[in-house]
Amino acid sequence: MPDFRLAVKGFITENKKVLILKRSGYTKQMPGIWELPGGRLEAGEDPLAGLQREIKEETGIEIEIVFPMSVRHFTREDGQIITMIIFLCKPKSKTVKLSSEHTEFEWAGIKTARQKMSKFYLKELELFEKNQKSFEKIFGQAGNSFLI
Repeated sequence: MPDFRLAVKGFITENKKVLILKRSGYTKQMPGIWELPGGRLEAGEDPLAGLQREIKEETGIEIEIVFPMSVRHFTREDGQIITMIIFLCKPKSKTVKLSSEHTEFEWAGIKTARQKMSKFYLKELELFEKNQKSFEKIFGQAGNSFLI
């Protein structure tokens, strides 16, 4: 049976910036890359609860999940098959406290994020850039029905 996992990532945005993290050098998969916070879920774990757990573990912040941005399906270098859901999120708190999985963080503008991040995330950066005005409207609405 193939080794399959579900993963979630948070595209956390505030004031036209996105939270990006630099992976520790000791990690097995792609050490030192800049990425979005998140990770693989436990077997049977709810993706929304898992995303909130992963973001809290990696950054110390709490989030509000707005909606799914994209779904990716790929095979890692070690052969593990991953389906990844990337959610648009906004922070409920802003004081970042990194776990040992990451060494740096930055609230980066889209241009900076595009330069620093793994090319894997270009799709989400472009999607956010194209739809930024629409996303700002959604974020600005109290009690928005789009929020998950």
